[in-house]
Amino acid sequence: MSASIPSVRALVIGEALIDIVDRTGVESEHVGGSPLNVAVGLSRLGVETTFATEFADDERGRLIAAHVEHSGVDVVQTAVDQERTSTARAHIGADGSATYDFDLSWEFARAPRTDGFGIVHVGSVGALRPPGAHRVVELAEALPRDVLVSFDPNVRPALLPSVAETRDLVHRYAARATVVKLSDEDAEWLYPDDPASAAARLLEQGASIVVVTRGAHGSTLSTRAGELHVPTLPVEVVDTIGAGDSYMSGLIAALAQKIGVERVIEGRFDEAELRAAGLAAATAAGVTVSRAGANPPTTVELEAVLQQNTVSAS
Repeated sequence: MSASIPSVRALVIGEALIDIVDRTGVESEHVGGSPLNVAVGLSRLGVETTFATEFADDERGRLIAAHVEHSGVDVVQTAVDQERTSTARAHIGADGSATYDFDLSWEFARAPRTDGFGIVHVGSVGALRPPGAHRVVELAEALPRDVLVSFDPNVRPALLPSVAETRDLVHRYAARATVVKLSDEDAEWLYPDDPASAAARLLEQGASIVVVTRGAHGSTLSTRAGELHVPTLPVEVVDTIGAGDSYMSGLIAALAQKIGVERVIEGRFDEAELRAAGLAAATAAGVTVSRAGANPPTTVELEAVLQQNTVSAS
């Protein structure tokens, strides 16, 4: 990290759960949840991270606590009384893609303190599922303007209210967020009339940087000055679990560490800097899909792959 860019602490808010992964009839359990994966990814990339979430004091909950603590993430409980830890049953297809069935609740009954954090990330079920989502969006809207807010809807239709109600919430987050990331599938669900307009609509709401990821087809980073395309890292895909979350954590870390939170919020960066951040994010996602489960890279792993690709391209 450049000596001229101060370090910053991140607060991630959202669900933690256990992925029950079904690979051709063989089940295994892994710690998961999109915001949890982002928190772990940020910490592994050198960002001091606190995770505000909820899980029960049961065997699965203790697995979650051990996993995030092993990656250096502090945990703050937002539940008053959680009966059981949430789960998501992931069915892995022949191409490595995952579909999910959820057993999940989200109350957000006890909001965390937000002072001292330069980055607040919210996303997925924790940002969009009532009743907790309405408390989360109010927290995000009340944050000081010098806090970088990032948001990833990571849409899970079976767990959400109507498209219209969810889209209204998404727009409230976008009005406060500096960075919004969504997948092409998210765009198609949120804007069925014109998914290609998703980035423009979110920029209109107030977001400064909107990223749309398209799996193997790369990602597009849009600002009011224009858009740029970043290709994916060419790898052999084991599964896609956690790919978008690794992209998100890679992007946030690169923006904070290479550009700086203040400059990102104020829009004082150029296309080359944004492209470099997008490349770091895409590379982080590529490393994750090359191995089983949501296993984001460390700084050493990410820098090694980036350096290797730089040498290969020269």
